[in-house]
Amino acid sequence: MASEVTITLTRRSGYQFEIDFGAALPALLGDEPSPLGQGQGPTPNHLLLAAVANCLSASLTFALTKFKNDPGALRAVARSTVERNAQGRLRIGRIAVDIQLERPAPAYEHLDRILAQFEEFCTVSMSVRQGIAIDVRVLDGTGQPLKG
Repeated sequence: MASEVTITLTRRSGYQFEIDFGAALPALLGDEPSPLGQGQGPTPNHLLLAAVANCLSASLTFALTKFKNDPGALRAVARSTVERNAQGRLRIGRIAVDIQLERPAPAYEHLDRILAQFEEFCTVSMSVRQGIAIDVRVLDGTGQPLKG
């Protein structure tokens, strides 16, 4: 079963594009930093990181609630490494996402099983991962690494 998502970009000026998500969602202004753009909105790199981190966080939230856990406040930090390819063009070489749970690990039921499978249900990261390495770490509320 295939589904389709459509967005529309309209150039406003310089490197600024209004991003229309449709479905009565507010538009977003994307821009490039100086010297190309004016830095008035997120760059495409920011948007990609947001999509990957949001999808992973939503997948982890779903997995936690599936096992009757209250996810509480999750916090995700995503970073990308931009490097030059063999032709000298800039590319995103790697993405790293740290997701921190609100509470210590023992407060969650079936956490080992959740951590072993939640990434597989993230449509965005699993699609992006076909071309860009993505490293995922999950930390509990005390900062103790649980995965990654």
